[in-house]
Amino acid sequence: MKTIRLDDYEQAPVLAEITLPEPAPNEVLVRVRAAALNPLDVKLQLGVLRDFFPLNFPSLLGTDLAGVIERTGSLTSRWRPGDRVIARLDPTRGGAFAEYAVVPEEQLVLLPGDLQFDAAAGLPTAAATAWQALAEMAKLTQGQTVLIHAGAGGVGSFAIQIARSLGVRVIATASGDGVDLALKLGADQIIDYRTEDLTRLVSGVDLVLDTVGGETQRRSLEVLRSGGRLLSTVSPPDIDLLAAHEVEGAFVFHTSDGRRLAEVVKRHKAFGGTVLIDSVFGLDDFPDAFARQASGRARGKIIVTI
Repeated sequence: MKTIRLDDYEQAPVLAEITLPEPAPNEVLVRVRAAALNPLDVKLQLGVLRDFFPLNFPSLLGTDLAGVIERTGSLTSRWRPGDRVIARLDPTRGGAFAEYAVVPEEQLVLLPGDLQFDAAAGLPTAAATAWQALAEMAKLTQGQTVLIHAGAGGVGSFAIQIARSLGVRVIATASGDGVDLALKLGADQIIDYRTEDLTRLVSGVDLVLDTVGGETQRRSLEVLRSGGRLLSTVSPPDIDLLAAHEVEGAFVFHTSDGRRLAEVVKRHKAFGGTVLIDSVFGLDDFPDAFARQASGRARGKIIVTI
């Protein structure tokens, strides 16, 4: 079968032919129909996360997939060939960018019949990260206010919709055509970070969801209310700066969790959520898809169809 393989850190991913894998007793073999790129894929390729996700080369790439079950392991009971599913694979194992992928049965989630494979593949990491931050860690409640950075990005686009479904007022940062996209997704207020000063226009928010890091993260501390919270998907907030601003903060470390993904899929269907798709590529055009992800300019999810 065809798959995307990484032979070493900082080397370009390549299209390779490997033997079709066999599922273990508690695994299933999924025929992949679509897979989604994430910033994580670029970080894995660069080796900047090797302390958290060490890779053994050659290594397969990709975590987020949607497809159809081809075969089941001898001990699986919930799943049958033909079931439409989505899943998030362990980053150190990878394998989503392939014609077939082996998935532990507890990581599988049944795909609603009206959700297309392309859109479904965009949910596992980005939407589940947004849910983990807003609903599980921050426990946002109706009437609160959240500032979401990069509202037209992968995590940000889902975070806007999830926050609105929780009854939360949403302020988002964006630029260019991302301003209109964030508004359409439900943001109440947009800050164009290229032309507007965030600290002059926003204050007293309950939560900042930081998907950018660096100076953006540091400036965001100024707009939080006393006792407010900053959650970052990029880097842990500076403890001394948090104390100086009398706020709290934490790093959002997302892990594969079938139960969380099932909740995200249920909620996404319930509020009629949108999967913002930046672009779609075939497996043979993976270098172009990867370059698009590495550029940092994607509006929403980059999807690879198989």
